[in-house]
Amino acid sequence: MTWSDFYLLCFLVGFSLSVLSFLAGAVHIHLPFKMHLPFHGAHHGGATSHGGLRGGTHISWFNASSAMAFLAWFGGTGYLLTRHSHLFAVVSLLLSTVAGLAAGWVVFRFMVRLVSSDDAPMKSEDYRMEGSIGTVSMPIRENGTGEIIFSLAGVRRCSGARCDDGKGIEKGTEVFIERYEKGIAYVKRWEEFSK
Repeated sequence: MTWSDFYLLCFLVGFSLSVLSFLAGAVHIHLPFKMHLPFHGAHHGGATSHGGLRGGTHISWFNASSAMAFLAWFGGTGYLLTRHSHLFAVVSLLLSTVAGLAAGWVVFRFMVRLVSSDDAPMKSEDYRMEGSIGTVSMPIRENGTGEIIFSLAGVRRCSGARCDDGKGIEKGTEVFIERYEKGIAYVKRWEEFSK
């Protein structure tokens, strides 16, 4: 086996596994068998590439996507250098290794940015309707149902509403949501609540 054959084999393995991985993930093509590696590279949560906590996700620098990118670029660069240049084998090996490491690093950095998040964790208190202030958009009839508009977690929402004491409330009145049951918000006029 010559150096160019070795590089071509590395390129074909890396590129074909990359394409297979893309088809399995993006196009949802399922293989008839399950493949598991004997080691657990990126399954454990807790630390990022820098060893710190970030969103509870850990991505190992040695993962399948980075390895496939390394193989493809290492093999492709090595093949081109051995076939079309007159460099020594050691120089071609060094340049191919640098190209493969650079490609693996780019894929790794992309995966870290894709998985990590600086968003604050969601809290159930942020999504509770009780305690929100809204405006009646469709009048609430006496012992009947109307509609209110209110803001929750930065999003404008609407809900069916009933007056907690059974009285009617006109359109445009500010209301306070006291409770939420079975898709209906039970409200009280804001001026009554603030007294």
